[in-house]
Order: sequence, then structure tokens, then C-alpha cells
Amino acid sequence: MRLSAVLRSASRSFPSAAVSRPRFGLRALRSEGGSAGPGGCSVREASSGSGTGAAGPAMLFGKRRDHNGSPGHEAAFREIIQKSKEEITSLQKHHPSFKPVLAIIEAGEDDSLLEMNKDIAAKIGLNVIHICLPVECTEDEIIDEILKLNEDPKVHGLVLHLPPASHYSKVLNTVKLEKDVDGVTDLNVGRLVRGNVNECFVPPVASAVIELLGRHEASLEGKTVLIVGESGPLEVALQCLIQRKGGVVLSPGWKADIPQKQVQQADVVVLTSGNPEVMPPKGLRPGSIVINCAPAMVSEELQDGGISLEAGVGPLAAALRMQNAVMSGRRWVKHQQYKQWHLRCLKLQPLSPVPSDIEISRGQTPKAIDQLAKEIGLLADELEMYGRTKAKVRLSLLERLKEQPDGKYVLVAGITPTPLGEGKSTVTIGLVQALTAHLKSNSFACLRQPSQGPTFGVKGGAAGGGYAQVIPMEEFNLHLTGDIHAITAANNLLAAAIDARMFHEASQTDKALYNRLVPSVNGVRMFSSIQVARLQRLGINKTDPSTLTPEEINLFVRLDIDPSTISWQRVLDTNDRFLRKITVGQASTEKGHARQTHFDIAVASEIMAILALTDGLADMKDRLGRMVVGSDKKGQPVTADDLGVTGALAVLMKDAIKPTLMQTLEGTPVFVHAGPFANIAHGNSSVLADKIALKVVGEGGFVVTEAGFGADIGMEKFFNIKCRASGLRPNVVVLVATVRALKMHGGGPNVTAGAPLSKEYTEENLTLVEDGCSNLKKQIQIAHLFGVPVVVALNVFKTDSTAEIDLVCRIAKDSGAFDAVPCHHWSRGGRGSIELAKAVKEAANQQINFEFTYDLQMPIVEKIRTIAQRVYGAKDIELSPEAQAKIDCYNKQGFGALPICMAKTHLSLSHQPDKKGVPSGFILPIRDVRASIGAGFIYPLVGTMSTMPGLPTRPCFYDIDLDPDTEEITGLF
Repeated sequence: MRLSAVLRSASRSFPSAAVSRPRFGLRALRSEGGSAGPGGCSVREASSGSGTGAAGPAMLFGKRRDHNGSPGHEAAFREIIQKSKEEITSLQKHHPSFKPVLAIIEAGEDDSLLEMNKDIAAKIGLNVIHICLPVECTEDEIIDEILKLNEDPKVHGLVLHLPPASHYSKVLNTVKLEKDVDGVTDLNVGRLVRGNVNECFVPPVASAVIELLGRHEASLEGKTVLIVGESGPLEVALQCLIQRKGGVVLSPGWKADIPQKQVQQADVVVLTSGNPEVMPPKGLRPGSIVINCAPAMVSEELQDGGISLEAGVGPLAAALRMQNAVMSGRRWVKHQQYKQWHLRCLKLQPLSPVPSDIEISRGQTPKAIDQLAKEIGLLADELEMYGRTKAKVRLSLLERLKEQPDGKYVLVAGITPTPLGEGKSTVTIGLVQALTAHLKSNSFACLRQPSQGPTFGVKGGAAGGGYAQVIPMEEFNLHLTGDIHAITAANNLLAAAIDARMFHEASQTDKALYNRLVPSVNGVRMFSSIQVARLQRLGINKTDPSTLTPEEINLFVRLDIDPSTISWQRVLDTNDRFLRKITVGQASTEKGHARQTHFDIAVASEIMAILALTDGLADMKDRLGRMVVGSDKKGQPVTADDLGVTGALAVLMKDAIKPTLMQTLEGTPVFVHAGPFANIAHGNSSVLADKIALKVVGEGGFVVTEAGFGADIGMEKFFNIKCRASGLRPNVVVLVATVRALKMHGGGPNVTAGAPLSKEYTEENLTLVEDGCSNLKKQIQIAHLFGVPVVVALNVFKTDSTAEIDLVCRIAKDSGAFDAVPCHHWSRGGRGSIELAKAVKEAANQQINFEFTYDLQMPIVEKIRTIAQRVYGAKDIELSPEAQAKIDCYNKQGFGALPICMAKTHLSLSHQPDKKGVPSGFILPIRDVRASIGAGFIYPLVGTMSTMPGLPTRPCFYDIDLDPDTEEITGLF
């Protein structure tokens, strides 16, 4: 923003001058000690150097005063200092972590004014960062320093202490408005002129002049003030302030001959910048006041006329500058507090028939993601932009809002689905669109990032559908911000480290291994920090590599991994059935160290589970280090820490830990973060996304998150694993059902992805619906096991009859659901889920009696049995010899108190996908048991569950294409 033409004329640029050389010094001064002011500073004539263009200490009055100083301005000085000090104390009392910081950029030598500013800052409790530049530094180098300080959130005020020649417009206007405590930028002066005093800073010298005139009983009402000096920010500010107090301003600028008439009219003369050749001539009105804001000495004629010199503007302006810095800190603290949402929702104009998902997505223009962030109260420095429509959100947001009460927590789960899915993501998005765009309640959707496996396989994307989508859906469904790629890279780095370590141990002596693991660099051998940690775990408390004994060296260098126990697999984010069993190490360079292994889908990686369950960087790093990759030949666990790779894994994951902000079709916020499958992992989005969203929506808002597949799979793990990790408790469960799925559970024909639906699913059949509601009843019962109220959301398709819809809603309510509501978000957007949103708001106010399904101290076998019987309805479990051996091993290694994450088919309550409805009396076979120690759970594999999906005969990729001219993607859904 620039000033108007008139104002621009009044505040034209300072004269330019070239400056050169880079920054050479930095001094950080603390606020302890120091004294300042008329009683504590040495005040003398000195070059101003401040960004105001003036700050000299001379003041002339029409009546002679002695040289002891004016009690008026000394009192003003002390009052300002005391008030600023009290303000900082008050701010720190309510915000203990607040540390006000003033940055000073200096080019040239220190002078008394600079020291005065630092002394006053110390006296009131401001910390000072002092950046020293040589006097001949260039304009660009000054600007570079300003830009760095602009973006430093720890700096609250910025002062430029530069030679007057450096005070030109480009430099001054680089200073960020909220840090411009000298009030020198065009934007600051413009706001001052418009009267926006709460959004700008009054230049401290201008403020000091007005303060001194007021203290000396020089009312400006009807008085004429002659301002002599350059037409810069100080002069414009003075003119503005004087006119507001009823004064008349004459401003001839610097002229060789100032008109005698103007001099004789002046009640007050203000000299704003030093010019020894041009001073006010003789003929001042008796009793008039002359204030010299500049370092130049005044003419002898004026002194001979009975006007005495006093120290006033310099110290007082310095105190007011610090007051501005404190004000900036106060505004910063206020800016950090929770902000009410000012969300501008996007309008939908649903069409009939409903176009394809990608056509709908492209038909809506999303808001710029930084604009959405601002609307929901996020700060600019809390975003990391990834293009125009998505951004990472920094975890500092959680710290900033830690005192903010949480909103309501809503979990969307579902009945046992068909292979087509029943629309949990669509319901989630439709619900938040209804809550925010139509009921005006703050809400946030928290979704998982979709894997490319289903996107290019059978199920397609996971951005929702119809008029309830996350947009842009192409970005959502493809690479997004690269989190899954980061997980793949980290996972496979660890896998490579395992095989490489076994190879090197097998082919080298202890001494050779030690020399390579702890090399001499420039004649010095040192352990890395992670190697020191391994030594400590081994009970070797040494830090000097030369002091280890041969036995200690052997312990240190030999992990002795048993290849048969390796549980860490390589991963790929593609459905590839031919990677389910492979042999690695067949090249001659590997010297016969081949072994059988396999690939998992990337989202099944334990690192994905860690991402979803961690609560911060430190916790994530600890979890990564605890990951067990196998056992040594003595049966002891071998971890990522033992392999020395933890720090590298954390580096690869440092950006992935931040949730990605996107938006719905109606412009409401969405977090996309983590993407574990629910059948082979715990199937929920991240704890961090949920926690941040609960703070951002505020008390009375809603966070709606989704659990994968049926309630028996994703919801059970959400409660027993995610809620244990997060400490959060949901207020309500939304259970998604479809008439189509209920008919399948009632005995309808098989539903196959890619094949047309049988007529039983497109024609009314109340018998099939009623029989299939047995599955709905069972899933409601499962939710009630945890003591949480249930709202059934019937996702309506155009083939559903009114009678079928009414039947499902009635049975759901009779089975204990708080409410059951038909939803039309797919065809209508948020407007089609208003009744669901109302039901959720009401249910979320009900009392919950939350409880877990099992106690962690129960034996592993009993925890598995409890889930099988109470959740799935099994008669009992059956452990394979391999599974029993693994359980015995985990108990021996101390992992028996972890929660259970069942890897089971999502297509049935049992282990057999073709058993629909509510199977009973079955024995649940546990084929194998694995441990994700870093994530913090044991996961049994039920039946023939695979962790690497395969592609069908006709995958989705047949329909996906790219237009080379427009770069538009087609075929995604």
C-alpha cells in the first residue's frame, strides 16, 4: 500500500547515497542492569542515526531556564520508562514465555544516542539484538538484514541506526509495519494520517515534541507552528499531530531564505534535521518556542536572544521509542491469542445429474490457502506453502494455542463395507460443510492421505465425492506434499542399513569394523552421539574410542542380527503382487549373502503408524529409535538406534510430521495427515492433526475425523490405540451405512468392483435391507462398548427408496442409536447434511462414559481374545505355532503391555471375507504376530491377510490420463 499523491509529495524519499560491505558483527544485549535518562545518560550533541531521521537532544524555549534540565520533560521521561517497565512485567506475568526483543541495525560507529537507546531498553526489560554493519555497507546488505529480522518471530521491534544518507525510501520501507517502532515506513505514516493509531506507531521524535510542548503548557490550539527541515516521515507525522491538536502548520522545508512573515507568525519553530547553513533568522516572536530535533548547533543569534539549551528531545524520544517497542510486543502477544474465525465459505451450485468428481472439483475455484489460514486464525509464520492450494502447518501452532479449550471430537466410522466403500470420507466432508457453511459452527475435517495403491488400483481416491470433496482432488489423491514418499525413503533406508550391516559384519574383523565405524578424521577419532547412546545401553560408559577393550569393541561393532528374525520389510506405494515374496542379495558383489524377504505397501510401514501416533518431533525421534527390526542371535531386540540410523530417519520425516491444510468444496478447512490402512494398520489420521484442529476450532467447534473401514476395524483401533496415545476422547460416533451394503449383508449377491450392480441393489427390497441391518445393529453395539453415543448417517443413493431409508433409520434408533439421519451431501453438498449436523451437535452434548475394551496389563493372548469375542463376535481364537512363539518372544523382550492392532479383512466381522451379516461361533485364526515397538502396538495377522495388495484385472489406471496441452488430469475419482 502507498500513500496518496498529496501525502507522497509531503513525504518524498530521503536523498539516496551508495553504501557497501557486509555485516561483520552481532551483539546480543540482555535487559539486566543499565541506567538511562536525564539522570543516567550522558547527553550531548551527536548524530542521530536513527530511522526517524532526527533525534538530537537540543531544545530551545522563549524563557531562559538554567542548565539543570526541565522538571517537566524529565518527569515525562521517567513516567514513560516506569510505565513501559510495568507493561513488560504485566505481560510476562500472564505470558511467562514472552521475551520482548528490540533489534538495532547500526552502520558506522556507536554514539551516545545508540548507547542511550540500549541503556533505556535494558532499564525497562527489553532484550536487544545489536547488528553492526560497516558504514560503507551497501543498500542491499542493509535490506538483507532487515528482511531477516522481519521474519524472525522473536523480534518485536526494529530500529535503524544509520547515517542520514542511508535513510532513503527503499531501505525504510523494507521494515515490516508491525516492527516499525520508529514509524518511518510509508505504510505506517499513511495509517497515522488516516487516524488508525491502533495499527501504527507514532514516530518517537514527533511524539516527544508534542509531549514536551504539552508539559511546558504550550497549548497548540490556534497556534502557528513552523516546521523547518526535509519533508520526510517525521515532518509528515508532526504536521498530522499538530493539526489534530488545533495548530496551524507552516512547512517551507529547507530554504536559503525562510520568509520573514512565516517566522513572525510562528508561535513554535521545530527544526527537524540539521543543516548548519540554514537556521531560523532573526525576528522570532517574543515568547516563541524553538525545538531543535537535529544534532546541528543552533545559531548564536538565537542564544544571544535569551534562549537557553536544554537536553530533552533525545532522551525523551529514546524512551518513547522503547515504549513503541513494548507496544509492539503487546500487540504480538495479543496476535498470538486465539482468534475468532472470519470464514468466507464458497458457494455451491449443484447440478443434476451430478457431474463426475473431477468435473465438480474443477468447477470450484478454491481460496488461496494462506487466505483460508488467515480466516481461521493461523499466523503467516505458521504456514509453509506448497503452491496456492495447500500448505504445511507448523507444530508451533499447537504450542501457541495450548491454553485454548478443545472443541468437540467426532469420529466417523462405518458398517462392514462392500468392496466399493460406503462413503465415510464423503460423509465426513459433507458433515463439516454443513456445520460450518450452513450452521455457522467452526469445524475441521481430519482425513488420511490416500495411498497410490487404491488410487491406481480398485477403490480410487479418497477425496470424498460429488459435492462433498476436498479440493483440488487431483493434488489430494496424488503426491500431495510428499509425506508418503518421505515414509518410503525412511523405511527403505532402514531396510538397506539392516542388510548392509549384516554384510559388513560377515565380511570384516572386529578391528576393521571398528576402524570404519569410528574413523579418524584429521587425526581425531570420536563417537557420534548415537554411538555413545549405544555404548551406554551396552553398559560401556566411555567416550574415548581409544579406551575400549577388545571385548567392548566386539560388543559395540557386532549386532549379530539373526536373518530369520528380521521383521523390517521394504515398502512401495504401489499395489504389486509380485513383491509379496522376493530374494535379495543375489549379485556376486554380495558374496552369497542372499535372503528371502518381501515388500509391504508403504502405508503399512511402521513409520506411517508412528507419524499418525506421535505428538511431536522429539517423540517421533524416540519412537523411530525404538523400532525393532529383528533379534540378535541371543534373542535380544535390535533397533534402529542400534543401527545408528535414527537421526537420518528423523531428518527424512521432519517435514512429513506437519499436517497439510486444504479445503472442502465449500471453503471449510481440512487437515490431511498420515494414511495407515485400517485392515493392516490402525487406520486413522494423525494425533497431531486432531490436536491442532481441536484448538483451532475453539470451544464449541467440531473436529470430525475418520476411522478406516468398519467400526470393528478402524473404530476399535481408534479407541484402543489412538485414544490411548493422544489422551483424547470422542464426544460422538457417526456410523455410516448404505442401503447397498445392508442388502449385501442381508443376503444379496456379491458386490464386485468394476462390475455392474445386480438388480437387488437398484430395486426396492425391504427384506434384504431388514435382514442386513443385523450388521448395523452389531456396529452400534461395538460403539456402545466404549460408552460413546452413536448417530447413524445413511448415505443415500439415487436408487434408494423412501421406504428403505425410513426402515433403516427406524431400526437404527430402535437399536440404540441417538439418531439416524438420511444424508444427501453427495448431490447437494453441505446443505444435504444439515440434519446430520444438527443431530451430531445435539449428541455431542450427551454424557459419555468412555472405557477401553481391555486393560494393557492383560496378557497378549487375552487381549487378542477379548477383541475377537467382544468386538468380532468370535467363539475363540486359535494361535499358530509361529504366532505363539512370537508372543513368547515379545513377552520375554518386555513388550507384553502394548495394545493390539489386529490385521484382519475389512469385508467381514470374521476372518472370512465372504461371511456377511453377523457371523457367530467362528474360531479366529491368528497366523502370525508382529510387533511395531516404535508405534507402540502388537499386531496379529488374522487368516491370510496380505500386507501388499495386488492389482485387479482392470485397474483404475486404464481411465487416468493427462492432456499434454492443458496439463489437466482425467479419470481420477
